[in-house]
Amino acid sequence: MPKLKTSRSVKKRIRITKTGKAKHFKAYRRHLLVLKRSKRKRTLGKPAFVAKGELKSINKLLPYGA
Repeated sequence: MPKLKTSRSVKKRIRITKTGKAKHFKAYRRHLLVLKRSKRKRTLGKPAFVAKGELKSINKLLPYGA
């Protein structure tokens, strides 16, 4: 069987944890931060996990993990 290609864009955005979950960073933390409350900026800075329904498609895009 030939080697599978890894999606480079997904590899830059998502990391696979040791338990198999996919971790990503949240959007809306790049600019226009003056308008956002401190609590919102704090929570946006923390990483989040991909939903279980999306995990199957993420694993196809990252066949060897990232």
